Amino acid sequence: MLTDALVPDWVATTNIYEVNLRQYTKEGTFKAFAHHLPRLRDMGVEIIWFMPITPISIKNRKGTLGSYYACSSYVQTNPEFGTIDEFKELVQQIHALGMKVIIDWVANHTGWDHEWTISHPGYYNLNSDGSFKPPVENWEDVIHLNFNNRDMRLAMIDAMKFWVNDCGIDGFRCDMAMLVPLDFWLQARKELDAIRPLFWLGEFDQWNDEPYARAFDVSYSWHWMHVSEEFYKKKWKLSSLDDALTGYQYKQPYSHIRSFFTSNHDENSWNGTEYEKYGDAAIAFAVFSCMWDGIPLIYSGQELPNEKRLQFFDKDEIEWTAQPQPQLHTFYKTLLEFRKQHPAMKAASRNVITWHIATTELENLFSFVRKAGTREAITILNFSNQELKFYISDKRIQGSFTDLFSKKEQSIAEQFIIAPWGYLVLHK
Repeated sequence: MLTDALVPDWVATTNIYEVNLRQYTKEGTFKAFAHHLPRLRDMGVEIIWFMPITPISIKNRKGTLGSYYACSSYVQTNPEFGTIDEFKELVQQIHALGMKVIIDWVANHTGWDHEWTISHPGYYNLNSDGSFKPPVENWEDVIHLNFNNRDMRLAMIDAMKFWVNDCGIDGFRCDMAMLVPLDFWLQARKELDAIRPLFWLGEFDQWNDEPYARAFDVSYSWHWMHVSEEFYKKKWKLSSLDDALTGYQYKQPYSHIRSFFTSNHDENSWNGTEYEKYGDAAIAFAVFSCMWDGIPLIYSGQELPNEKRLQFFDKDEIEWTAQPQPQLHTFYKTLLEFRKQHPAMKAASRNVITWHIATTELENLFSFVRKAGTREAITILNFSNQELKFYISDKRIQGSFTDLFSKKEQSIAEQFIIAPWGYLVLHK
């Protein structure tokens, strides 16, 4: 089993920004995206995650441009985005700004005209008549790889090594990781981390797929996302949020980290933007994603904010404004920089304790504190459409705190005021 020592130290205070390259700019290229790097660095972004940059299969393609996740080669770039050399240059630019790069890795399946279908058809699970087949219903544009084939596993790992050795990436986001045998990820990680320690983000939820935490530094928090959406839409009690978070605390290993988010490419395109899912509570849940024990994941355009669903298989450019900065740039910058600097924000740390705090407003305030030594950070979220006046009644919290956003200092003994659907982040 992986231990704390194998997780790079910087992971516990990092954040992830997912890039939908096709929709990010009018050009949809590596070069065009590079113009946004200084802005993202200023916002506090640390890890740039690119959705798959490999070429897309033509056979059985969906839409006009097809799915990123139906690749035709594991060791080339999509010509719509640019060349391998242009991607290498982009990686160097990202590194020069002090950020890291991970790419989406789709191990479970390929497109129908992947180069392996010609050179190594035995790498795939086949029908009884020897034909290729999709891994699950409704995924007609992809075909299922055979992880019982040892040579396929080795070829897959060699392809991953190409991006590490030749292009200088810093890790992988592994698509639908729970559909791939766990022992493959353990094998791949052992070989690839021998080159240098990498960052591993797995698309699975430790709630249901706990064993996969052995192979990854960070996983998704799908269960939390679904519970929080139902909490808002169905007006569930605050205890539903508590139950979800408490359940995560009992998952092992302790060093495993969860990413929290209000949107990503799947959610935005298929289930709706964060404003469709969370309505007035969207920003409060964004604060939660940055402040709870884990690391935040931000999707392309959330800093605008983007309030439209982006098409998945066709061109649908993000509508960047002409203003110097997106509307929520400073909002995210404040949270991300605070997470980096405050010791109580370190994820999965045995030196940080997190607990819910009592207030005089029991029905609508979701409140918690994170503490490292004498350093404390309090988050209070108002899940109501009313301005609330309240006191913090937890006697374990004493002294004066500074509001992260307003910079005002206030004694914990004084009355606090929070706006409808508002948030307070207090620290000392």
